Formats: sequence, C-alpha cells, structure tokens
Amino acid sequence: MRNELPAAGPKGTNHRVRLAVDVGGTFTDIVLLQGARKHTGKVLTTSSAPEAGVVLGIGEILGQAQLEWGDVDLLILGTTLATNALIERKGARTALITTAGFGDLVEIGLEDRFAQYDIFLDKAEPLVPRHLRFGVKERVNAAGQVLTDLDEAQVQSLASRFKQEGIESVAVCYLHGYANSRHERRTRELLREQLPDLWISLASDVCPEIREYERLSTICANAYVQPLIAGYLKRLTGQVARLGLRAEPFLMTSGGAITTLDNGIAEPVRLVESGPAGGAVLAQRVAAQSGARRALSFDMGGTTAKICFIDDYLPQINRSFEFGRVHRHLKGSGLPIRIPVIEMVEIGAGGGSIARVNHLGVIQVGPDSAGSNPGPAAYGNGGGLATVTDANVALGVTDPGRFAVGKVALDVTLARDALSSSLGAQTGMSIESSAVAVVEIVTENMANAARVHGSELGKSIEDYTVIAFGGAAPLHAARLARKLGVARLIIPRSAGVGSALGFLWAPVAYQTVRSLLQRLDNIDIPAVQRLLDELSATAQGIVERASAGAPLKQSRLVYMRYAGQGHEIAIDLPVAPITQATVRSLKDSFETRYAQLYGRHLPHIAIETVNWSVSVEAVADIAVAPDTLRTGGAPAVAHHARSVFDAQAGEWRSLPAYEREELNPAQQVVGPALIVEDETTTYVEDGFRAAVSELGYLVLDNLRVGRVAPEASLAQAEQ
Repeated sequence: MRNELPAAGPKGTNHRVRLAVDVGGTFTDIVLLQGARKHTGKVLTTSSAPEAGVVLGIGEILGQAQLEWGDVDLLILGTTLATNALIERKGARTALITTAGFGDLVEIGLEDRFAQYDIFLDKAEPLVPRHLRFGVKERVNAAGQVLTDLDEAQVQSLASRFKQEGIESVAVCYLHGYANSRHERRTRELLREQLPDLWISLASDVCPEIREYERLSTICANAYVQPLIAGYLKRLTGQVARLGLRAEPFLMTSGGAITTLDNGIAEPVRLVESGPAGGAVLAQRVAAQSGARRALSFDMGGTTAKICFIDDYLPQINRSFEFGRVHRHLKGSGLPIRIPVIEMVEIGAGGGSIARVNHLGVIQVGPDSAGSNPGPAAYGNGGGLATVTDANVALGVTDPGRFAVGKVALDVTLARDALSSSLGAQTGMSIESSAVAVVEIVTENMANAARVHGSELGKSIEDYTVIAFGGAAPLHAARLARKLGVARLIIPRSAGVGSALGFLWAPVAYQTVRSLLQRLDNIDIPAVQRLLDELSATAQGIVERASAGAPLKQSRLVYMRYAGQGHEIAIDLPVAPITQATVRSLKDSFETRYAQLYGRHLPHIAIETVNWSVSVEAVADIAVAPDTLRTGGAPAVAHHARSVFDAQAGEWRSLPAYEREELNPAQQVVGPALIVEDETTTYVEDGFRAAVSELGYLVLDNLRVGRVAPEASLAQAEQ
C-alpha cells in the first residue's frame, strides 16, 4: 500500500514516530507515522474537555501500533476550539483597555455598510461589551512620540474594577501602540502587580500594525480565547507528560505552518483556522504530486465545509479574515482578525449539519450542527433532528457498520425516523425524497460558496481540479464537481483524516509584521534596518525552537502605496542590509507591479512604505514513502452490493461496493458505484469514472464535461 506521506515532521527533523491530532467540532482525527507505516483513527470530540478525546484517541492509535507514549518523537496539534469559541461566543469574560475616547471604535468599525440598501441590517456584535471597555489617558503619535504620558493611577484603579466584574482576560490596545509600545507594556506591569493571574494581551505583540479597528478586533479576539486555549493546552501537555510523552507538542497555525507551544499560548488567535489550514497543506502537496496546477481544496467534516483555491501549487494567502459573519457570504458582515491565514471560505455544511423546515416552508440545512453530542439522530445519543449524516444513512450511501472506523454504530431506523418527523411531516415528502433534498441542498450550499469565493478572487472554477478529503467530502465530491462543471477530482489516501495528515506535511515557519511609515524619498535607513533586525530575531527564535537544527530560509516583504492611498501592495524585499540601492530597487519594483495591476503608474506622486514583514522557515526535503501499491494481479471485484436510493430514477438500486485497498492502477470503476475504506466512502455517481493513480490517489473523471482537465494528465505528472 502506497502512502503519500512525508519522511519527517517539522522540516529538518527525522522523527521515527510522529503523531498528528486534529480536534474538530464532531470528531478528533489522529494519524501516526512510523517510518513507512501509518495508523489512523477517529474518536468523537469531547467538547467539554477536548484533551480527554485527544488522550483517548492517541492511546488507541499507540495500542494499534504496539507503541508506548515514550516512543513518540513528535506530536503536532490542531484545533477548532478557538474558532468555535469566537463563533459561539463562549470565550472568557474579557475587558478592553484603550486610549481614552476610542473605546467605541470596535462598534464604529469602518463606518460602512456591507449591505448598502438593507434597512434591517445587523452588524456583528463586538466580543467586548461597552461596559467592559475602558479608556485611559495617554497618547502617542504615529511617529512613536509620546504626546501625553500614561496615567498610571488610572490603570491601577482598573484592577479593583476587574475583580468586581470577574474579568478573566484583558486586551490592551492604545492608539499608535505599534509605533511605541511603552505604554502598553507599562500597563501590563501595573496590572500584573495587583492581578498576577490575569491574562493580558498586548496589541503591540500580537498585531503591531496600523489600522486601529482591525488591531482592536484582533487583540480582543486573542484575549477572548486565550484562557480557553491556554487551559486546554496546559491540561493536555500535563496529561501526556504524565503518560510518558518526552517531546513538547507543536501547534498548527492558520497560515499553514508549525509553531511552538509557548507561541500558541501567547498568540492563540493564530490558531483560529489551524485545522482547515492543515487540510489546505495536504491539498497543496497532492496537487503538486498530481500535476494539478489549479486545484480546489474541498474539506468536509462533521461540522463545516472548507474551500480553498490553490494556484501553481500554492494556496491563496491573506493577511486577514473575518469570523462570525452575520450573513454567510457577505464580506464585512463579520469581525476582522489580522493574522497570516490561508485564504478559504468556511460554511456550516458538514455531516452533522441540521436540516429543518424554515418559516417559509422551505428545507434549510445548517449552519448549526448537532456536533458530537448528541450528534446526528443515527448516533443513538438522543439527537432527534435530521442531519446530513442521517440523510446519507437513509439513502444507503453510508455503511452503518464502518462509519468513523467503526467507532460509531449508526442506526438506520433512527435516521429515517428523524427525517420523517423533522421534514416529511411538514412537507409531505417521503423519507427518501427528504433525504435526497437534504443532500442536494447541502451540496448546493457548498457549490454556491465556491462560486462566490471564486468570483471574489477572479477564478474560473471549471478550470480547477477538486481535491476532496474529510470524512464527508468523498460522499458529496462527485455531485459537487458536477454542479461546478469540474472535469476531475482527486481523493487522497486517508481522506477521512486529511487535515491531521496535512499537519505532517507543514513546515516550521513564522511570519511577523510591523508598521513603520516611511517616504521612499526621505527614508530613515537605520530605523528600517533596526526594525528588520528585530523582526528577524523574533521569527528566527520561534522557528529555531521547533526546527531541530534545520537550515533556515528567510524572506521579506514591504507593503507599499502611493501617498494618500488607503491600501498597499506587497513587494519583495531582498534579505540584505538596506542601502540606497535597495531603496531605488524598491521604487522600480513598486512602479512595475503597480502598472501590472492597474495599467499605469503615477510618477508624480510620492511612494511610501507602510508594513514590513519577515518570514522564517525551516528547510528540508519532504520525500514520499516507498511504493507498496497493489500493481498486479486480477482487478478487484466488488465484495458485496449495497442498496442505494437513486434520486434520478426515483428507485432503489443495487450498487457494487469495492474496497479501495484492493484497487490497482490498471482498474477502472464506472459509476454508479461505491468505493469504501475505513474512514469514509466515495460515491462514484453515474457519469463518473474512477481509477487509482500510481501514487494511490483515487481519481474521478466527470465523463459529462466533455473535456480533459486543463493540467497535464496524472500519468504524465507522475512519470
């Protein structure tokens, strides 16, 4: 069996036993690598104490591999805890300290309307309510000069107020604190003297950039989730250490890189999209190995679905994203977080997404989920509302005995009863028709999200190859590809635990950014050099802790604009001392790039720099495990037939079910058919042809598109 697995964990290491754990909203996924051997597993997420599910799942995997905790050389963790806390508003009781007169900026925002003509428009509520936002007398200008000293007595008086209010965490963000952090740091010192156990987040540490609203929103989010994430990580590390784990765990970040435990506790906002980022890293590697220069990552789990565009084997990267959108597909309807993040769209469309009839008499699926407890009705844990999983069970697509590696025995009768009571009783539809409607609606929701996201980025989705993973994605991938007009889709091995597997592909890396406004025609070269040296030292120190002596690669960017403009474009900055020659080169590069984007440059307007960024990454080659695919012998035969309801024919049909492990590259499976494995099932719908590539990927071609995928064929790419 060929495993598309990396030979090492964080780049530059040669760990013998590596573990990756992804804590999702419904399931906790675990992957263990021991050389070329791989073990995977799933357990239900223990939402009240996530560390319990992690320890349980790791213990089961170690038992399968006949290993002890002390044999583990590397543990990488990813989690949706921060995301869920922000969206569900279940974080710490948080206060905000800011410059006097600016406390309402988190509500004022950008003074715009995301839906211009909606008279009933609702904006996302700030994480910190108005009565817990405190203004302090102080003032620093944009150049970092102190105009008004910090009123220390006022800060000290806040300590008793925080005790009265039961404040657990505090966000500190002063006007222009990015230019001079002295007042923010002094505020932390004063509060710590009276409240040593108080969590304190400084904007000058987490987001030292211009744009006050984004900085305020980011530091509030960091403070809001910090006690939750820190508590979880400390409890987990304490438990695994007592069980015998020798190495300190590492964490997956939203930007698709690995970082240290200390950094994750200090800046938990960087972990908000850690799980989905791991999936994007996996899709990036699969695309590169398959020759798919344009790929669409499709990750569908138990709670959400995530979609990410990958061009030239690189995922879309952004410096910010929104969470908690009031309207799912409208930019500006959420709260911004300014961190390095893989650009993706995430919607409430997973196996646990709840289906109901809304006030208009129309079936609606999601965005809320049944989660792991009680879960879908078929789990038998008391859930009574119909979900996507219940629909797939009722249609015969999901094998009740093999769901989640056999960890959850699904009850078909309970699934059918939920569909009947939740949907059929109100719509008059049969159980089968209700189930078909749920599957069709949730797939259309995902397709619509992909279309909107592609339109925002200027992408033609039909030119992309879909890479599907997550426990629920292979069930819906063919139908999604048909809706999007996509010619080819790829399902990697161990797709059901794809995000966790992606953690083991991710590099050790860290990006830091800081604002320093400079005019190119009057630039302060020594100040810029000092800033870059500080940024380099910070990023390098974090990466060195997790890279085990690997060589480091550094890259730099400077964000530039014409004076008076509101936004910048990123320009590559050489990793070398800043000189006048560097400044002239930056001017030429900016004008060239500006002309490429907008058709002309503006030679009569001064150019200025806004943000300076340094990224450090550990460098090492990632190899593919030896080929152990089944390549000879007779084609695999269907071990059994499964009765599946055919929506187009409106009747039950007997479909062949193949074991994925027994397929070889010489064999083709023409739909409709099922290809089953431990973590998921691939539904090869009518009009699709499936085959296993030389790398072990399951490749489905859409025969109704009438064209070949735009990239090179898989056979050519793999030679």
